[in-house]
Amino acid sequence: MAGDTGKFGVGAVYLGIPNRRQFFQLGAGAAAGWTLAGNAFAQTERPTNPPDKPRGQVIAALSQEPTVFHPLMPGIEVDQGIWWQVFSLLWYIDPEGNFVPDLAREVPTIENGGLSADGLTWKIKLRSDVKWHDGTPFTADDVKFSLELINNSDFRARSRVGHSLVKDIKVVAADEIHWRMEAPYSPYMSILGSLTFIVPKHILEKVPDPNASPFHNAPVGTGPFRWGERVPGDHILLNAHTGYHGKGPYVERVVFKYIPDLTVLYTQFRTGQVDYTGLQGILPNFVQEAKTLKGRKIFVSATSSVEHIAPNLEFGPFADRAVREALYLAINKQAIIDALYYGLPTQTESFVPQQAWSFQKGLPQHKYDPAKANALLDAAGWVRGSGGIREKGGVKLEFTNSTTSGNAVREQTQQLLIQDWRAIGAAMRVNNMPAAVIWGDFWQQSKFNSVLVSVNFMLGSDPDVTPRFGSGAIPAKGGRGYNTYQYKSPDADRLLAEGAKQFDLGQRKTTYGDLQKLIRSDLAILPMFQGFIAEGVKEGLQGFRPNINTSINCWNVREWYWA
Repeated sequence: MAGDTGKFGVGAVYLGIPNRRQFFQLGAGAAAGWTLAGNAFAQTERPTNPPDKPRGQVIAALSQEPTVFHPLMPGIEVDQGIWWQVFSLLWYIDPEGNFVPDLAREVPTIENGGLSADGLTWKIKLRSDVKWHDGTPFTADDVKFSLELINNSDFRARSRVGHSLVKDIKVVAADEIHWRMEAPYSPYMSILGSLTFIVPKHILEKVPDPNASPFHNAPVGTGPFRWGERVPGDHILLNAHTGYHGKGPYVERVVFKYIPDLTVLYTQFRTGQVDYTGLQGILPNFVQEAKTLKGRKIFVSATSSVEHIAPNLEFGPFADRAVREALYLAINKQAIIDALYYGLPTQTESFVPQQAWSFQKGLPQHKYDPAKANALLDAAGWVRGSGGIREKGGVKLEFTNSTTSGNAVREQTQQLLIQDWRAIGAAMRVNNMPAAVIWGDFWQQSKFNSVLVSVNFMLGSDPDVTPRFGSGAIPAKGGRGYNTYQYKSPDADRLLAEGAKQFDLGQRKTTYGDLQKLIRSDLAILPMFQGFIAEGVKEGLQGFRPNINTSINCWNVREWYWA
């Protein structure tokens, strides 16, 4: 959901330009493409001596309540905390950027025969020792069913990006499945390794309505934890699946406890009532104090979301690039970061996280320069009128800005923006709404003037942003996607089409670098900073590893254990 901090992305370092063949050979590692190297805060200990059998429990605090338990349906980040524990992927992407086999025996590459040289034929070999939580063996039929369910027009799938290209799915054996891609699509490896959890055919094929069944409230998966109980408004209990096919689980139970007030959540962490602070983590104003707490460990790590001002490019003044540049120049970004975020975030100029292989260095750096902003508006014919507000052709330089009501830090940001923009003759009014309202049609159908929002633009670990910036992805114009900015550029469309068909990482880096330069030049968004999260873990709880490539850092609870 827009406005919730998501953090997909991963990392690896390239010491040369791999060719098309090498891209697939790298599929089990560097092809994911990110690294957290250099982020000292993100380095955590790895599990060393886990117990022989599950022991103890973890109480993980969440500030929102998970409500969607079918992992292929629309949900938000907090729901993924459950999906990662109950279900499994064909492969996943670890914090270092490696594709790691899960239900698959190996990640498909040209080298191992899993991928054809043109990227059109995929052959996946599966583990034969995996069982669903009810004891039924997992087979290739489950994978076929899951992919076909996503593409079922009667099913409310979270996303069909990439999946819609899959054709001619054939179950070759219980442990092998093949399919053909309608067109080469390089981001699909990452999409399968992100949130394409496999669901049970033997349960869901019997359901008359794929959007509603008992499974939706008591899911059965192949993951490290089995469904225990749900007490709405209070908690979800998951129990260890001792027949799990991978590492762990090393704890007997995980309790996801809902604490909607972030101050209360932090207090309960400080007093030892919860073992881990998840999703939104610790508020910035508590981070320094938290680092001094005895028996607690604090991890500050980057996320892949970018906090930005989203302009509706078809709203009057914002259609003028000079206005967007002037507004950007007039924002005192560092003052906002220092005053409201305690200096923790890093300024950015791109929609791509700075840890990504595809991140374009050297983009024009923002400079706070109200004088230049004023000069730009003067030159563009925006003249100060009554009350000091500029106007041009009878149109006043005034607009609304919206965000989630009750988000105190964003509301304070808005007050600073009002002051910054008033200084250059622009009048901003606040028009905030509850989350359920703002992120509905208001956002999706571009009914806003501007929005203060955090968005993860990546497709898994891939920089294909066709759903965000493609001219055919504007919902307000009947498009399928999330281009609520209403950004239209033939050059962007060309680069997006090229990048999605390229398999050579050197070529892709150039293509997406050019796209970042274009988006920055056009100021399709006004980027503020790359997201961050501060999370707390009780001392003695081992195995926590932040992963910029997932939307929630409790992705690997299976590896957690008490020392």
